[in-house]
Amino acid sequence: MTARLIESLATTEQLAAVFSDTSVLEAMLDFEVALARAEARAGIVPKSAARQIRAAALPGEFDIDKLSRAMFRAGAPGIAVVKALSEKVRARDPEAAGWVHWGATSQDVADTALVLLLKRAQPILAGDLKRLEKALRALSDAHKTTLMLGRTLMQAAPPVTFGLKAAGWLGALARGGKRLESAFKEALVLQFGGASGTLASLGDRGAAVARALAEELGLRCPEAPWHSHRDRLANLVCCCGVLTGSLGKMARDISLLMQTEVGEAAEPGGEGRGGSSTMPHKKNPIACALTLSAAYRVPGLAASFLSAMVEEHERGLGSWQSEWPTVASIVQATGCAASSMAEVAGGLSVDPARMRQNTENTGGLIFAERAMMALAGELGRDVAHKLLEDTIQAGIGKNQDLGAMLAELPGISSRLKRNVLNQLDTPDGYLGSAEAFRKALLKGPISKRGKR
Repeated sequence: MTARLIESLATTEQLAAVFSDTSVLEAMLDFEVALARAEARAGIVPKSAARQIRAAALPGEFDIDKLSRAMFRAGAPGIAVVKALSEKVRARDPEAAGWVHWGATSQDVADTALVLLLKRAQPILAGDLKRLEKALRALSDAHKTTLMLGRTLMQAAPPVTFGLKAAGWLGALARGGKRLESAFKEALVLQFGGASGTLASLGDRGAAVARALAEELGLRCPEAPWHSHRDRLANLVCCCGVLTGSLGKMARDISLLMQTEVGEAAEPGGEGRGGSSTMPHKKNPIACALTLSAAYRVPGLAASFLSAMVEEHERGLGSWQSEWPTVASIVQATGCAASSMAEVAGGLSVDPARMRQNTENTGGLIFAERAMMALAGELGRDVAHKLLEDTIQAGIGKNQDLGAMLAELPGISSRLKRNVLNQLDTPDGYLGSAEAFRKALLKGPISKRGKR
């Protein structure tokens, strides 16, 4: 399904469907059906009642607008759903209606439903990250010798390769993906504790029912209910924050490379993508913009979740009730960023000639460090640094390259061999361990999704 207009820049169609009204209701009903089945297996609920509950739990038969209003009045999603489901079961079998939601509490429904939604979202995120990792690996290999300016504090610095830059993006995203994968594994656990987290209403069979319920839902069964302990979800949203930050860093780099006066790379366009409502010549970095938007929003949302962790006793007041929209927004923003950058990496245009030209346009000034280190053996590093600094400042506006400036200095030509001066601004010879680092990044801690 498509996203709501107000969320159109904040999610993808797949994730909008995961967190849609119908999907949320379905997850809550799945909990109630699985609970009845688990309790029927334990001999607590009649099997006939479990069948009636399952037959009545059809999302399409519920009035979602009416449910939404009832949820607001009740202050808890589970109460309204349980009441509505009970009414539908009662219409089929009055006796069976009494077994709906047996031994559970409303937070059990809400929390487990959220976990089920996260379970549905995980493969979507994993798929986009896998596409992105594959595309970045290909970019890095294709441009392992493509020279470009290094840029520090937004200023020109000694050269790097685009292959190394792409490998750097890949390394950060692979590490983030691995953390997220682990966080999902930890968070996808059942919530089932009853009134106070003891399942006292089920006597000594509470733990057995919990295990059976987790099996029915395909979730792990935790060692104990976690009503007011939100650390697993907190870890997940924080991992989303770190990953989205890494995606934002990649988007920032590419959008800067797309600036007209830089012109070294461009994200793919296409019908309706990247244009302007007033300037026909524009090719805007739209996917980067969507990713940066997510990277701006997620940290604040994660902080909102963390601030709600300080819950009271066995059940929080107003804290866990705040989580549904927060977690849904975080996961959808992360997915939007991952999908957007997978599109960018898969169709990125790179201009090696422009990259080299921009390097040459510095007049060799980016090799001042190279010259300084060559002179440092005889003059000392501090003296060599001061000499280069003064020479460059004095030469500004004379339209000379660094080698020519140094050749005019008395005594310098005797200290720097002519071939050193001639090759001073040759970028290929001043890449250090760039290729070794690139290869190491490509062999780094790649998540299972990106394993070759």
